[in-house]
Amino acid sequence: MAKDGPNWEGLLKWSLAHSDGTHPQRNLSEEDRRWFMEAMQSQSVDVIKRMKEITLVMQTPEQVLESQGVTSEDIEDMLDELQEHVESIDMANDLHSIGGLVPLLGYLKNSHANIRAKAAEVVTTIVQNNPRSQQLVMEANGLEPLLSNFTSDPDVTVRTKALGAISSLIRHNKPGVTAFRLANGYAALRDALSSESVRFQRKALNLIQYLLHENSSDCNIVGELGFPRIMIHLASSEDGEVREAALRGLLELARDRTNGASGMEDDEKLKQLLQERLNGISLMSAEDLGAAREEGLLVDSLWSTCYNEPSSLREKGLLVLPGEDAPPPDVASKHFEPPLRAWAADRSSDKDPSTEKKVTPLLLGPGIPPAATSTTVQSSSNTEQDTGEKTDRSH
Repeated sequence: MAKDGPNWEGLLKWSLAHSDGTHPQRNLSEEDRRWFMEAMQSQSVDVIKRMKEITLVMQTPEQVLESQGVTSEDIEDMLDELQEHVESIDMANDLHSIGGLVPLLGYLKNSHANIRAKAAEVVTTIVQNNPRSQQLVMEANGLEPLLSNFTSDPDVTVRTKALGAISSLIRHNKPGVTAFRLANGYAALRDALSSESVRFQRKALNLIQYLLHENSSDCNIVGELGFPRIMIHLASSEDGEVREAALRGLLELARDRTNGASGMEDDEKLKQLLQERLNGISLMSAEDLGAAREEGLLVDSLWSTCYNEPSSLREKGLLVLPGEDAPPPDVASKHFEPPLRAWAADRSSDKDPSTEKKVTPLLLGPGIPPAATSTTVQSSSNTEQDTGEKTDRSH
């Protein structure tokens, strides 16, 4: 498995030595040219060729591989390499063209749990934000083994990886969502919420929230299956991400007032939960409030949605962390006000009231009456104007 990249450092040194501008350009000798081409070819990887080779291995029966000394760890390494290649959308779509998609889906049924889990990871990479590959996996009936692993695999890691692949497969994929619902997917999600694995719970809650957000009519199904009580319980989880995911799901249900979720405001357990979370968050330090900011916003939104009133967090001003609503620092004042104040103080200290001389106007004769002052100013102005006009004409 070619995982090491090209020896760029060596090639750079060679290139600089032959084209640094200090020597006249020369044609490469046949020996140098051959060395260069061999170096490049030995370090580069033909991705399509490698994917075809991996496909051949995936098509080989498990018993044959074992007889040749190929271990499950070797298969995992091979799938790791394949996952790197299919991170490119083009390569992901090409996997089907070279015949690699169907045997990859076959690995979802492998006897080794680690291979089943790794195969689901590769499927997740292939279908994520890729409508074409989502369609190809659906047409290849890839949802069926994923659902089987999600609902009944004895290994919780395999179940978690399968759920991750399902989530990526059906997002923004209406046929996928429909198939998931028809396969009783919601019941499987409910079972996942009862797992002791917080990672499994998080993935299930995130998919539930997405499905409810995209299809509000599913709130009825979720309500009938008893999801609200389970999510209320998980909203008290010790895992912060589980609590937030459960609150998001409850908020989607509470917002759907027209499909049977309007009774949530009458649920005493929900009200008790929210009150406990409000009290707990209000007693947090500023540092802890920062970490619980998202949870605080969700609790406030859920309280407001259910009871049509602001939560105690909003009334206490705890939804905005200290400093978030403060005006930006006055940098100009910080840098310029102290020097200005010092300059003004120096100017004041120079003026000693006891030594300051009083300036008395020098009057020669009686003062000019106000009226005369106005006439004199006007006369002076006219004289200047006349002088200016004469000067202009003289030119």
